[in-house]
Amino acid sequence: MPPLPRLTARELLQKLERIGFVRVRQTGSHVLVCHRDNPQRYAVISLHSQRTIPPGTLKHILNSTEISIDELNDA
Repeated sequence: MPPLPRLTARELLQKLERIGFVRVRQTGSHVLVCHRDNPQRYAVISLHSQRTIPPGTLKHILNSTEISIDELNDA
């Protein structure tokens, strides 16, 4: 398994949108994204500053959206 990429929240949102996710709503600095074809694949992404997303948080987002690390890197 390849290592987790180091991404900011904005970079992650761009990659998710290329994969097929859309922004459903935003409350403050938290954005809810869902997949166009399967609304069960969703995640809440926190847009706090330009810091990179911690590895555990990124892994949780990938698990809830059912995306592999390879698929994320290819986007």
